[in-house]
Parts: sequence; C-alpha cells; structure tokens
Amino acid sequence: MQRIVLFVCLFLFSLIARAELTVEITQGVDEPTPVAVVPFSWSGAQALPEDVAKVVSDDLYRSGLFKLMPRENMLSFPSDRSSLFFRDWRISGSDFIVIGRIKDSEGQLTVAFELYDILKEERILGEEIKANRNNLRAVGHYISDKVFEALTGVRGAFSTRIVYVTAKQLSASKHRYRLMLADSDGHNPRTILESKEPIVSPAWSRDGSKLAYVSFESGRPAIYIQYLATGKREKVQSFRGLNGAPAWSPDGRQLALVLSKDGNPEIYVLDLQQRRLSRITHHFGIDTEPSWSPDGQSLIFTSDRGGQPQIYSIYLPTRDVTRLTFEGRYNARGRLTQDGRFLAMVHQTNGSFHIAVQDLRTGRVDLLTETFMDESPTIAPNGSIILYATQEGIRGVLSAVSLDGRVKFRLPSSDGDVREPAWSPFQ
Repeated sequence: MQRIVLFVCLFLFSLIARAELTVEITQGVDEPTPVAVVPFSWSGAQALPEDVAKVVSDDLYRSGLFKLMPRENMLSFPSDRSSLFFRDWRISGSDFIVIGRIKDSEGQLTVAFELYDILKEERILGEEIKANRNNLRAVGHYISDKVFEALTGVRGAFSTRIVYVTAKQLSASKHRYRLMLADSDGHNPRTILESKEPIVSPAWSRDGSKLAYVSFESGRPAIYIQYLATGKREKVQSFRGLNGAPAWSPDGRQLALVLSKDGNPEIYVLDLQQRRLSRITHHFGIDTEPSWSPDGQSLIFTSDRGGQPQIYSIYLPTRDVTRLTFEGRYNARGRLTQDGRFLAMVHQTNGSFHIAVQDLRTGRVDLLTETFMDESPTIAPNGSIILYATQEGIRGVLSAVSLDGRVKFRLPSSDGDVREPAWSPFQ
C-alpha cells in the first residue's frame, strides 16, 4: 500500500503554469550551416498578419543546426532568380539562401519560395502554396519543413503540434488546470480543457485527431478521449482506484492503461470498439507508464518488479517480458523513436533525474541533460528532438535536446510552470 501511495503522489505532481511559450536556444552544433532567409516580397496595400520569412528563419534557428543571417546584414532582398547575385551572398558567408514572394489575387494568396545553394549556384527546390491571411504561419512552418529536409535529409517537424498541462494557483487551496494545444514552437496556444482538478498524462492518437488524458474532475482519476476537430469528449471505462497513463496503439483501435482495480497497478489494453479489457501484466510489482512499439506488437513499461524502477518490454502475442535497462538504479517513462531503435527515458544518477537515450541495438546509454529534475520525455515524430519538462530555478519549463545531445533549447514561460508535454505525430 505504501508503494501505491507513493505512485499516486508522483502521479499528482504539482503544476503551476501559463499559456504561450517562447524559445531560447541554449546549445547548438559547433559549426551550424550558414543560411539566409530573405524577407518575402509583398505588393499588397494592406500589411500581412504574419512575416512568413521570419517564421522560417525562427524555425531553422530553433533547430540549432543553422546560423541565420540577420536581416540588417543583408545587402539586398531578392525575391526571384533574376535579382539574386550569388557572388554577393558568397562574400557574406552564406551557404544557402531562401527567397520568396507573396501575391494576392482577389483575396487568395499565393506564396512562392525557392531554396538555392549559393556555392554551387543551383536551385535545390521551389514551390507555390495557396494560402489565406489566416494560415500564413502554417505556410511558414511548411516551408521550414521542406527546407530542413532538403538540407539535412530528415523530415521536418515544424508543422506538428504539442500539448502540455498548466495550472495557475488562484488561492492557497485552489488551482486552475488547463490542457493546452500549441504549434511546435509554442505559438497559437488554445485551451482544450479547463478544470479545478488536475489533468495529467495527455497522449496523441497516431492520426493526430484525438487526445487521451487523465482528469480528476470527478474527484478521482478517470481517462477521457477528446476529439480535437469537434471538441467532443468521452469518458473511458472508469474503475475504482487508479485509472492512468493512457497510450494509443499505432492503429488507434486500442488504449494501453494503468489500472489498480485488482489491487495492484497493472497494464491493461482496452479495445475501443468492443470495449473489451485485457490484463497484460501479472506481477506483485507496480507496472506503469506503458507506451507502444511502432509495430504495435509490444508494450514498453516501467516496473519495480526487480526492486527498483526499470524499463521492460512485453511481447503481446506471447506475453514474454524482457528487461531493457540495466545501467543505473532508476530508469522510467520509456519512449521509443519511430524506427524502434532508440529508447528515451528518465534516468537517475547522483540523486538527480536526467533525460537519457539508450541504443537498443548496442545497449549504449547516453546522458543528454544536466539539469536535476527532468521528466516526461516525448519525441518529435522525426526522431530528432526530445521534449521534456524540467526545473529552472523554482519554476517548471519545457526544454528540448536532440537525440545526439548536440542541440538544446528551452521553451520557458514568463509567468509559471509547464508540465506533461506530448508531441503530436505527423499529420
């Protein structure tokens, strides 16, 4: 019983936060690629609500892989090939340049962009996108994705979204909790759910249309599914005791859950169509924090069945259990990259909790962070960045680190704490 009480205490970890996030790069690669993103030309009479080129520039800078030329250092602002003089840009030190133009035709906008290799004087890519005044920021993220992929070979994830949980202390005994949805850079936040009681463990469905989360609005934990397009939500089966840690199967037909209805926290799988519940683990230890393998054949979970929290895998067809982590006395909250090779986790060392990644092929474990209270890792759908919650002084912030540890940035709030991040899939 004492272990279950401890589990509940961790489950209800306090949150105090705000809505919109900002980005601060804290570490990038030693030799970032020099890129110039020139302001896009615009001939309309009315100013546009978004600076598309700035969105692109900020996205690329936020990745930590690129050095962006300040606009005040640009000698000219070309918008097409005829006004682009490669020699001038070579002298300025740029390797690549993004140019573009926006035109208005009876209220319908056309955004055209081109990416050039300055050293080779070659066009790498170019495209025209139909847009309106309300979705220019999304267009900017789309362009960033294309440029990022062209220059790195990795699909960009700037057009994806994140959810996170906030709370604001209203009085000594009252809080206001919010489940927030925002762009991957923290912009355009909106409230999905507001409650007087805690909200924890948000999880995305693989198609990005739904969220599952735990709410205490009824006085005890219950799991809900929220449909983002309509705002409709439904309560999943609720049992006595713990109802927590929902995780969607890759096909979206099942939820892995943690339930203590039989007296001990165990992993279950709920078939959402037939509402059939299957118990997956059977052990006197606490089994929690499930997540699915990319092929849907296994579940990764945390268990103290060996005496200390470690990460295990259970192969669903046979229920064979394999221990995955051995380095250190505490490893928890395991999350796999989409290729199934790397395991991100919370790893304890010298009394502090850090984000680490384990190569499941070689067994090598790399410590990625140096802060002391890191938790809730979630991986970008392209596998390049791990977003997590941590402490900055007395407040909580979201931070991120690349899978190789070379790039780091923070998404702090100006007025409180942020917790429980979850990164959306590609959509």
